[in-house]
This record gives sequence, C-alpha cells and structure tokens, in this order.
Amino acid sequence: MFSFSVEKTSDQSVFKSGSFWDLVVMGGGPAGMNAGLYAKRKGLKVGIITGEIGGQLHNTSTVDNYLGIKWIEGKDLSDQFLSHINSLDIPILKNVKMTHLEKVSQDFELTLSDGKKIRSKTVLIATGGAPRRLDIPGEDTYANRGVSYCTTCDAPFFKDKHVIVAGGGNSAAEAVIDLVPWAKKITVVHRSQWRADQILLDKHQSIEKLDVHLNTQILNVYGDDQMRGVEVLDKTTGHTFKIDADGLFIEIGTVPNSKSVKALVKTNDRDEIMVDLNQMTSCPGLFAAGDVTDQPYKQIIISAAEGAKAALAINSYLNHTYKGA
Repeated sequence: MFSFSVEKTSDQSVFKSGSFWDLVVMGGGPAGMNAGLYAKRKGLKVGIITGEIGGQLHNTSTVDNYLGIKWIEGKDLSDQFLSHINSLDIPILKNVKMTHLEKVSQDFELTLSDGKKIRSKTVLIATGGAPRRLDIPGEDTYANRGVSYCTTCDAPFFKDKHVIVAGGGNSAAEAVIDLVPWAKKITVVHRSQWRADQILLDKHQSIEKLDVHLNTQILNVYGDDQMRGVEVLDKTTGHTFKIDADGLFIEIGTVPNSKSVKALVKTNDRDEIMVDLNQMTSCPGLFAAGDVTDQPYKQIIISAAEGAKAALAINSYLNHTYKGA
C-alpha cells in the first residue's frame, strides 16, 4: 500500500493579477502535472491552475496498468504525482478555474474564477473530461463499488463475475470484447438499438456468454455494501425487471471540459479539442493534452505522455516561434 504526505501550501502571491508566465497549465490531472514537471525542467516559468488535483484519478478505484507500478489506488497515484511536483517547487493554484481566455498579440490573458487576471506566453489546456453519466439512482452510491466508467482500467477486477455494459455505441461494443477474457457473463443494456460499427458487432456473434437487452432503459442501481444489480424497463412491453450482477460498466462516452476555450480553438463534433502531433491547437501558442483532446484512448499513461510532449513542444515554440510583444 502506498502512502504519501503531499499537502503543500503554494505561495499564492505568485499568481497575483498582472503576473506574467512562460506557461500556464490549466488542469491538475496526469497531463497537467507531467507538463508542469517537464516545463520546469526546461527552465520555464510555469504554474498550474486547477479546480482539483488528480482529475479523474480520484474517480478511479485501482490502477494496475501504469507501467512500473503493479497496483495502486487512483488517489495514491495522484498523491505520488503531486509529491514529485512539490519537490520541484512548481506553484499550484487550487480550487480555481479559468472563466475566460483571450489572445492578446502573441500572449494570452486568463481571467480566473477568483477574479485575478494573469498573462502568459503559452497556455496548456489539460482540463480533462468527465464520463457521461446515466444520472440514475444508485449510480453515485455504487461508484467504485461495482459501477465503473473504464473497462480498460477495471475489467480484471471482475474476473469470473457477471457484469452489465450500458451503452450501444462503439465504446460499449468494444467494452464487451475487452470483458470477454475476464467476466463469466456479460449483459448489454441499451435504451435503443445498436449504433456500433458492424465489424465490432460481428465479433459479438462468437461470444456465448453475452446477453443483449435493446430498447431497455436502466432505471436504478441497487445493492448493499456493493452493487448487486440494476432495475430496468423494457420499453417495448413496458415491463420492469431486475438483472442481478456484480458490476456495471457505463460506456456512453465522455464529456470534455472544453467550454472555456471553444471560441479560440477547433473542436470536433464531440467538443473535443483538435490538436496536431505536437499537441498544438488551431490557435498558435495554445496547446491541449489528455482527455480534453480528440485522441481516442482516454488512459492515464497516455494523458501523462501527452503532457510531457506538450511541454517539450511549448519549449520549442518559445525558443523558435514566439516573438513577444
């Protein structure tokens, strides 16, 4: 078991109105913290501003697919990242969000939720995303106690269990395939018809332990100390019934936290920020990394790697492209 003492009070005065930075990182998850680390090591004046340290790591019960760490709680992995950041004296402004971002010549002016206005040569948006929720009774109660939003992360913890997959798109269809080596039974529940690619659905044909309920809506999650099943509505017959199960994987997509910068950057039809190979957005000097971007694989290690890549690209941008006022 990992245990860390990481609480550290940053000198909030460094974020005073009018302060000028080489890089401001918006977001304190894996992408944002790793970007801060790499930028600091390059000698940049960098600060991290975030509503919460750790991001979606705090919604992850256990991580066993981060290279070099066989098993760790999501919160403990976040604390380990933060401990590394603190050792480099990278300033962090917590419990604050950006309410407005404006391009001023080659620089950026950020308006923060605490009323401050600061300037920076570059900005990295690493605000992540949030799993799209069913918003049903019991969903919060049994989060990390049977309810999961990441099959890739949590499938091994349901070995020889009965699990339900909620959703009807590619994410849900792929989740079924990911669960085959682990679960003893897989039940799909979706409120309408399949929307997944046929090539994925064709693979389902050989899965004997798969049960599918289409035109069926999940009404609530029930259980005791752990989730024990869901109550559903058959929309064709109007009949309600229960499905006993050990786990529920909600695979209906994610909602990127991109609203604050949509006026400045190109986004796709899912509101994900579009970036190039160096994590640059369509706005010069404005970068993005992690789950807020259009990269398809929302994984901790990928977000951390993108944060590093973004910081290296930002350093190159400042050295070779940025002209200043």
